[in-house]
Amino acid sequence: MYFSFKGPITYLGEDYIVIEVNDIGYQVYVPHVSDYSLGEVTKIYLYNVVREDEQYLAGFSSIREKEAFVSLISVKGIGPRTALNALSATNANDLFNAIAANNVTYLKKLPGIGGKAAAQIILDLKGQLTTGSAANPDQYDEVRTALKSLGFKVKLIDDVLSQISIPNATNEDILREALKRLRK
Repeated sequence: MYFSFKGPITYLGEDYIVIEVNDIGYQVYVPHVSDYSLGEVTKIYLYNVVREDEQYLAGFSSIREKEAFVSLISVKGIGPRTALNALSATNANDLFNAIAANNVTYLKKLPGIGGKAAAQIILDLKGQLTTGSAANPDQYDEVRTALKSLGFKVKLIDDVLSQISIPNATNEDILREALKRLRK
């Protein structure tokens, strides 16, 4: 099993890079191709995906990002491609904070993650992740309800709440930030 590679990036694809190690180019699927530059010598943390019909390497710029990937693929119904796509739209800390805060709205904004998958992620991973935040599991729902009572449209509320991930935030902190964004 591979843990990491270090070498120059020789090719940047749409959703993968090629990293050269000892004169062998390895195609590695990554969530953020834009994090890498052609010719840059980099260390990438790997996960070897083996399925009955395919085999490929998934790569991550940090161990934390790899942990996020491994956590996501442990959730029923989330495969490696979906996890990579989801991570392409966020970072590990924001993902973990959203799970800890029970922020289904944030998770539903990630590519390939719908309402059922978001709920399953929270169900399976909440409590297993260490984020350093002591979030109220219902706080985003409470803020959403408060914003609806102020007359804001549900779609607009969901768009704004999906962009907010504040560690150790109170309901008031989230409400204040949401109101600031809604009034722009």
